Amino acid sequence: MTLLLFAAPANAGTVAIVQPNNPTAELTETVSRLHGELISVGLEVKFIAPPVDSDPDRANSRPWVEATATEAGIDALIDVVSDKGSIWVDIWVIEKSPRKLERWRVESEPNTTNASERLAIRAIEVLRSSFLESDMTGKEPPHEPRPKPTVSSEPRVELSAPPRRSERIGIGLGAALLTHTDGLGPAILPVVHFDGKVRTSLGVQAELAGLGTRSMVTTAAGSARVAQQYGVLGGSYRLGSLGAITPYVALCAGALRTSVQGEASAPRQSHAATQWSFLLDGSIGAALNMPGRFYVSLAGHAQLAEPYVAIHIVDTLVATSGRPNLVLTLTVGGWL
Repeated sequence: MTLLLFAAPANAGTVAIVQPNNPTAELTETVSRLHGELISVGLEVKFIAPPVDSDPDRANSRPWVEATATEAGIDALIDVVSDKGSIWVDIWVIEKSPRKLERWRVESEPNTTNASERLAIRAIEVLRSSFLESDMTGKEPPHEPRPKPTVSSEPRVELSAPPRRSERIGIGLGAALLTHTDGLGPAILPVVHFDGKVRTSLGVQAELAGLGTRSMVTTAAGSARVAQQYGVLGGSYRLGSLGAITPYVALCAGALRTSVQGEASAPRQSHAATQWSFLLDGSIGAALNMPGRFYVSLAGHAQLAEPYVAIHIVDTLVATSGRPNLVLTLTVGGWL
C-alpha cells in the first residue's frame, strides 16, 4: 500500500485537518504528527476550523463534513477529538463517484509510551487503506475488484501499527553568532547540538561550539584576539506545537574556555592567557518540523560566566566577556 501511494504523489488528493478547540498538549502533538505524516506521503494538507457550537464527539456531523468537503474541495477530513480524558481520531473519506461519505475511528492506546505518535501512525494507516479502496491514486484497473480495507466502518476501531523506531535522539549541525555586551566584537562558531526526548514536553539537550572566528578589541596601545569554546548540558520544555513549529525554552550549564592573545605596539610587550569558567545558558527558540525526521531550529541564548574574563590593555579595562554573552544559533538536524 505504501509503494502505491508513493508511486503517484501528484494524484494523492487533499486532506483537511480540523483544528481542535482549546487544544491540550497531547492534542497539539497529535495534530502536528498527523500533519508531518500526511506531508511525508505526498498529500496536500489544509487546516479548517471546527463547527460552531458542536459537541466534543462530532461523529454525527455528517452534514457538516459533506458541506465542508464540497466547499473546500477535499478528499478526506481528519478530526482529532478529546473528551473526558480520552482522545481519538475520526477519519472521513469522501468518494466522489458515486458520491459516498465514510468514517473510521481510531482510538488512543491507554498506558503506552509515545501515545500521540502511535495514534497518528495508526490513523495514517487507516487513511492509506481507505484511499486504496476509493482508488484515489488511480492505480487500480476499473474492471478489477477493489480490495477491502483492513478495518471496518464501525464507530470504534483498534488497529495495530507496524513497528517504527521512536524519535528519541536528535542530532543537529549549524552555526552560532557569539556577541558580547562590553567591548568585544562578534564571532561565528560551528555548533553541534544534541536533543533527547524524555516525555512529550520534556527533554534534555547538549550543545558544543568552538573552533570558529575570534572576537577582537583594538585600542591605540594595542589589541587582543579572543577565542571561545563552550559546552553545555541541560533540560528543555516544549511549549506546544503551532502547526509544524514547536517553540521551546531550555536551561543548561557547562564550561566556557576563553583564550586571549594580546598584540602590543612597540616598545610594549604582549602576552596570552587562558581562563576556564562555569557557564549558565538560558535559551528560547523554535523548531520547524520538516518532512520525514528532519527539523530546523533557531534559538537565542543568554550566557553568564563565572569567573568572567576582563581584558586590560596597559592599565585600562577595554572589554569583558561573559557578563553576559548573547548567542544566536541556527541548526539543521534529524531524529534517529
